[in-house]
Amino acid sequence: MDLLEIMRNRRSVRKYTQKPISDERIEKILQAGLLSASSRGIRPWEFILVRERETLEKMAACRDGAANMLKGAAAAIVVIADAEKSDVWVEDCAIAMSNMHLMADALGVGSCWIQGRLRVAAGGGSTEDYLRQLLGFPERFKLEAILSLGMSEKHPAAYELDTLLVEKAHEEQF
Repeated sequence: MDLLEIMRNRRSVRKYTQKPISDERIEKILQAGLLSASSRGIRPWEFILVRERETLEKMAACRDGAANMLKGAAAAIVVIADAEKSDVWVEDCAIAMSNMHLMADALGVGSCWIQGRLRVAAGGGSTEDYLRQLLGFPERFKLEAILSLGMSEKHPAAYELDTLLVEKAHEEQF
């Protein structure tokens, strides 16, 4: 499958079976993140892999109504960055998230991007503070997002190229 086909097929999956994800697949998803492009090669991101059921269930409260899929996920990858290392840590983390999201789908693993930066936890307070307390990452690390992972209950249909909003692509000038 070529890269465009992988991109067409990549869809957010929020419902998972109880089937575990193999260590080999998890490793490849993490490798895709670690291979990500980064401004000036700084790589300010760090990834926290979570597989413990109890922790995943607690993580579901990190966003007000938007992270419930973590209750049924087999794993999650929390993407944080040392904001003191780079002024473009948000962009670097987004690239890593995208790479892992694409790799998960290419491996037959369902995934969903759960935005964390600038979001509110179910009980109030920030998603970042909630996860910092739960997962213990240092204050200088900032949260970008969480990638939920699980074997897809049902994979949505691939995007069709003829439905792309080609008018959003401009040549030479807007």
